[in-house]
Amino acid sequence: IDADTTLLPDSMNYPLLWAGLLAALLGVSPVSLPDAVVGAMAGYLSLWSVYWLFKLLTGKEGMGYGDFKLLAALGAWVGWQYLPLIILLSSVVGLVFTLLAALFGGEKRTQIPFGPYLAAAGWIALLWGDTIISSYLGMFRIS
Repeated sequence: IDADTTLLPDSMNYPLLWAGLLAALLGVSPVSLPDAVVGAMAGYLSLWSVYWLFKLLTGKEGMGYGDFKLLAALGAWVGWQYLPLIILLSSVVGLVFTLLAALFGGEKRTQIPFGPYLAAAGWIALLWGDTIISSYLGMFRIS
C-alpha cells in the first residue's frame, strides 16, 4: 500500500503491533514481553526522533508517521536488539532501489515510500537476524 499511496494505514500497523505484543505475552514468540515492549517503544521513538530532527533542520517533513508505527510493530515482533539491523537493511535496500530507478529512467518521485523497505528488512531480521548478526560480529573476533 505504501508503495502505491505513500501511506501506511493505522488499520494495518496497529493490529500488527498488538499481535506482536500479544505473541510475546503468550510466549508464542521468541521475544520476551519486556524485549517486545522496549522494541515497540524504541522502534517508534527512533524514527520519530529522525523525523523531528530533519523537520527542525529543514522545515520539511522527511517521512510519515506510518513509518514510525511500522517500525514499532516490527520491534514488537523481533525485539529491540534487531532494530539497528532493520534500519540499516531498509536504508541500504531503499537507497539501492532508488539509485537504480534513477539510473534506469524509472518513475521520478518526490516521495520515496520507506514502508516496503522496512517490511522487507523486518522479515529478513525475523528469519535470518541471528545469522546476519553472528556473521557480522564474527568478523571482529580475534583468534
